[in-house]
Amino acid sequence: MLNFSSLYGGDNMLIDTHCHLQYEKYSNLDDVICDILKTDVKVIVVSGYDVKSSNDAIALAHKYNNIYATVGFHPDECENIKESDFENFDRWLKDDRVVGVGEIGLDYYHDVSTKEKQIELFKKQIKIAQKYNKPIIVHNRDASEDVYKILSKEKVKGILHCFNDTYEMASRFVELGYMLGIGGIVTFKKNNLKSVVEKISLDNIVLETDSPYLTPEPYRGRINTPANIPIIATSISKIKNIAYDEVVTKTTSNACAIFDFEDQI
Repeated sequence: MLNFSSLYGGDNMLIDTHCHLQYEKYSNLDDVICDILKTDVKVIVVSGYDVKSSNDAIALAHKYNNIYATVGFHPDECENIKESDFENFDRWLKDDRVVGVGEIGLDYYHDVSTKEKQIELFKKQIKIAQKYNKPIIVHNRDASEDVYKILSKEKVKGILHCFNDTYEMASRFVELGYMLGIGGIVTFKKNNLKSVVEKISLDNIVLETDSPYLTPEPYRGRINTPANIPIIATSISKIKNIAYDEVVTKTTSNACAIFDFEDQI
């Protein structure tokens, strides 16, 4: 497990619970990692979405001691996944650098596969997560009711990645015990997420960037990195009218609980 004490030099350690640093847009990842570690972001969770990206996430987690990986098949990959691909999970989830199953879920926006196939893939990966006692990282786009229906019947902890839904939906997921992954969208001028963050307890929030996507203001248009997590934390502190340090402490504690990092700090 990660030696947090070797990375942690103060009271403001932040965790990016979801990003894609294995993406080809990062031309010099060593420089990117160095820039990240100059901030308070000391732990990064890189998520896979197909076989290659999951293998790449694990490789990064073994190369950099501040990175962990999650592995899984995104719903957009539904038509590309073969039955033999599931054999990877035994190897992946026995690796101590792998801390969760994801990015998995439902996406009815892109319409790349039938709802039935997506639901089947989602449920199958939830069962794998239960087998290995791992949290799930849930992708949900235009599929809230079906995602909720499925999760309400399964006993597994996890994060609603890149949450951008109503307060009512947020409350329902929170009641199931899920964390809400809050990212750069909360900084955008036109969005409804601010009102949700204002009302939802900090006990139910973790931070993420979804890098290289969803770069927060004032850097929209640039490639996102985990180094922007402090911007998201600052935005939440302003929305909730609480101290920045409180956001940092609580969201880090929440992330540690989800990924079983708590004994390492």
